[in-house]
Amino acid sequence: MLIRNRNQLVSSSLRKKALAIIEAGLASIDTKKIIHENLTLKKNFLFIKDAHYDLDRYRQVFLVAVGKSALSASCEIGEILGKKLKSGVVLSLKEGKVPKMEVFSCTHPAPSEQNVKATIKAQELLESVGQDDLLIVVVSGGGSSMLTAPYKISISEKASVAKVLMSSGATIEELNTVRKHLSLVKGGRLAELAYPATIVTLIFSDVATNNLSTIASGPTVMDHTTNGQARAILDKYKVQEVLKLPKLDLSETPKETKFFHKVQHLLLVDNSVALNAMVEQAGNLGFAVEVYSRNLEGEARKVGKTLLQQSKKNQALLAAGETTVHVEGSGKGGRCQELVLGSLENLRDNQVLVAIGTDGHDNSDFAGAIADTSTLKKAAGKALDYQTFLKNNDSFNFFKKVGDGIETGPLPSNVADLMLVLTS
Repeated sequence: MLIRNRNQLVSSSLRKKALAIIEAGLASIDTKKIIHENLTLKKNFLFIKDAHYDLDRYRQVFLVAVGKSALSASCEIGEILGKKLKSGVVLSLKEGKVPKMEVFSCTHPAPSEQNVKATIKAQELLESVGQDDLLIVVVSGGGSSMLTAPYKISISEKASVAKVLMSSGATIEELNTVRKHLSLVKGGRLAELAYPATIVTLIFSDVATNNLSTIASGPTVMDHTTNGQARAILDKYKVQEVLKLPKLDLSETPKETKFFHKVQHLLLVDNSVALNAMVEQAGNLGFAVEVYSRNLEGEARKVGKTLLQQSKKNQALLAAGETTVHVEGSGKGGRCQELVLGSLENLRDNQVLVAIGTDGHDNSDFAGAIADTSTLKKAAGKALDYQTFLKNNDSFNFFKKVGDGIETGPLPSNVADLMLVLTS
């Protein structure tokens, strides 16, 4: 059972069915499952999806893994490769032990000196590989924060820049464009460091558009953004004015095609995998199913209302994506909880609304939230005004008080957010 407090949340048959649909989505993107479905070793041939690599052609095989899926993926890849793997470096949220690999626990969402030190270890490995080596890179959500080597800026200043952009409602593409040009490792620079080795990058996408250059800021992808574009984003959100920083120096990402000739990118999982599992589960439960969007964007508190308005009787309306929150208050919570909180007054008696972050962390200890008309009744019984919590961006404390926050703990997966409106 992936939802730890499921028994507490199941106060109706419709809620029970909604959580079963959500859990089907979460189970489908389990990192260990994804690795074993996509990687096999037969004699000296490593098969990854439709690609294959004759390991006899390479001197040594190395691994670098970053992001929320890094630890689980590295464990499974190490087990599959066995003696074929020389060594590796893993940047993860959790501490752990993996044979032949150095594992570093990193902070997220804010980068730290801890992350910088771990990144140096990854850089050292990359600089040691040669033209006859094979480098496997695992990239997943959270990698932008964990893989950190600031360019002419302190780590605390870089963290502040990211925080201002996120709280101002910048898109993930805008945020990571700036990150790439304030970094020595993002935007294709890992490929530059490892050149001329052969690189295969395995991607766990948390970006709805599957823009490979945006996922974890594209460390092995040739970047087409420029310093000028990054500067325009900083100006748009008045970042330097807010932080009272002098003009930031930006670093242009590598544009020479030679660094990328021997790089292959393989997308292993994205939100479509979760949505397909949810479609199947909802159908099995007797609901008509519609996928409203695989790339849902917009202001969180408004998006939920739109989903409720679009839903029909006896239907499961599904969506995936990444909304934004304009932070004006001092409360706690993430975009999933804010989406649900902002939609409470629009819920009908025959509806349940769920929004959840697939990594198990919606900027708080909750992965997301569930609500129906009973949520407002519980709030009224506790003399809670949901509008006050919404104004203060304090969705976490609201759902904590009414008991409708979803608890999963950290999950080794991340394909952005999943949303569900279930209507009887």
